[in-house]
Amino acid sequence: MSEPNALFSETILLLGGAVVSAPIFKRLGLGTVLGYLAAGVVIGPIFHGLTDGDQILAVAELGVVFLLFIIGLELKPSRLWQMRRDIFGLGSAQVLLTGALLSLVAWLTGVLDWRGCIIAGFGLALSSTAFAMQILDDEGDVNTRYGQRSFSMLLFQDLAIVPLLALINILDTGKGHGAPVLDFAIAIGAVGAMIIMGRYLLTPLFQIIARTGAREAMIAAALFVVMGSASLMQLAGLSMAMGAFLSGVMLAESSYRHELEADIEPFRGVLLAIFFIAVGLSLQLPVLWDNALLIVIAVPVVMIAKGLVIYAISRIAGSSHDDAIRIAFLLPQGGEFGFVLFSAAGAAGLMPPSTASLLIAIVTMSMALTPIGTMISKRLLTGDKQEEQLDEDFEGAGADVLMIGFSRFGQISAQILLAGGRAVTVIDTSADRIRQASSFGFRIYFGDGTRKDVLRAAGVDHAKIVVICTQKREVTDKIVELVQDEYRHAKLFVRSYDRIHSIALRNRNVDYELRETLESGLLFGRRTLEALGVSEVDAYEIGEDIRRRDEQRLVLQSSEGLQAGRDMLFSQPVKPEPLVKPKRAAGFEDDPLSGTAEVTADA
Repeated sequence: MSEPNALFSETILLLGGAVVSAPIFKRLGLGTVLGYLAAGVVIGPIFHGLTDGDQILAVAELGVVFLLFIIGLELKPSRLWQMRRDIFGLGSAQVLLTGALLSLVAWLTGVLDWRGCIIAGFGLALSSTAFAMQILDDEGDVNTRYGQRSFSMLLFQDLAIVPLLALINILDTGKGHGAPVLDFAIAIGAVGAMIIMGRYLLTPLFQIIARTGAREAMIAAALFVVMGSASLMQLAGLSMAMGAFLSGVMLAESSYRHELEADIEPFRGVLLAIFFIAVGLSLQLPVLWDNALLIVIAVPVVMIAKGLVIYAISRIAGSSHDDAIRIAFLLPQGGEFGFVLFSAAGAAGLMPPSTASLLIAIVTMSMALTPIGTMISKRLLTGDKQEEQLDEDFEGAGADVLMIGFSRFGQISAQILLAGGRAVTVIDTSADRIRQASSFGFRIYFGDGTRKDVLRAAGVDHAKIVVICTQKREVTDKIVELVQDEYRHAKLFVRSYDRIHSIALRNRNVDYELRETLESGLLFGRRTLEALGVSEVDAYEIGEDIRRRDEQRLVLQSSEGLQAGRDMLFSQPVKPEPLVKPKRAAGFEDDPLSGTAEVTADA
């Protein structure tokens, strides 16, 4: 078979394996990652349909590169700076403690000398970014607290590959010609160059291409930036994934980031699936069979040791029991960088090639067991309930008003709009809320309003007003940013979380914002005054005065800070003056100097 035909046949096998395995394993509740691994084992080691798993793996690693780029797009430099303690604190603690523990275990087995034990221990301390992030993505947990802490550890591991490769040169006393200090300086210089290019070149580049209106050029530019930055980092001795991540972070504040994410996402998904299949293809069944007993013992020992260390340091760092359990069961596997490290150690003579192959087999088996481990971890959780997911079906969507979040606030607002004869498209992420709404005759669409593709499917391009009634401030802010960046034609009406959130939304120039409790609190206070004997007219005027004061304070606070306008608050009951003849019965006189209202009553 000619080479082009062979390439064509291999591509069909890989894509066919992904198409068949993913839905089956997803349906069984085992996750797509395990399905891709199984497909690779069946295609390669069992039926020998493909044999060059390592070559395919090298190409498919672009899936990991694209994944890190998309993650970088979600993390602005300010957010990354906020994560610095988790990255360099938790991340360094995990690598050092896990590496030391596993090095000790390797030394106790007597298989390697002390130099090989160090490389084996620290190589096994690294986890798989591809596996962990894919599982987080499947579960929708990338932006959760435990998801961010897991990513922080993975990010530090990507950084750690440079000193670990340098460590091989240091330990290789017979062949060592490396210059670790120079390698480190080159790596730092490459990171600095990436930051400078990202700040001054990338956004102008996309501005120029966007003016042409050529969508295919934008896609090509996105691929060029990701692969170019990845190659630059690889030349500097860092991982390709690190370069892609940095370029994503540099573009996180760009107005083109949502477009870039949409362009890269299909490539990321397909290549990442092929990466997992390639891991299954590269599994060496003869090595597993010849060393079955050792592998059966070593794999759980490595995973348990890593899991215990990760759980302990996560708890010490303040994570809840449930979050620490999730992280510990998410990151116990070996990583793809272990392949590189063990191969380099074998070539340098720090361990026999057979031992390097055995360690690679242990890493691969630990990867295969990780999806099963994450399912087991759910049985150990004490308080968190996993939310049900529904299929996204937007047939019939599209109206002048797109409402995101069908909370109590949103339900009441929707009643007003429907009573006014206006159609409303409502999307929500709660399966229970959608089911309850349908029992009352409402048609609510299941979808995540923070996703550009969901908004587009729900008809945001034709909506005149986007109403955001979500219940979490961070979710609301993310949707506001997305709509303002991509759909500026639509007005933004936003339910705010509290007063501070209202001020922040005003500074973002939303068209209208309202605290959920403001109107209900005003009405409640009025009814209470009436129950105490105040007339309905007077209670209404008092309420309107408080409303005006609240608005004036918000305006001042938006420009001068939270403490502005304190003199407009009532901290004591307003005292009537019964001996003074009133100018009007039971009325109010605003004192422009003091900013308070003076109550007058009949003498």
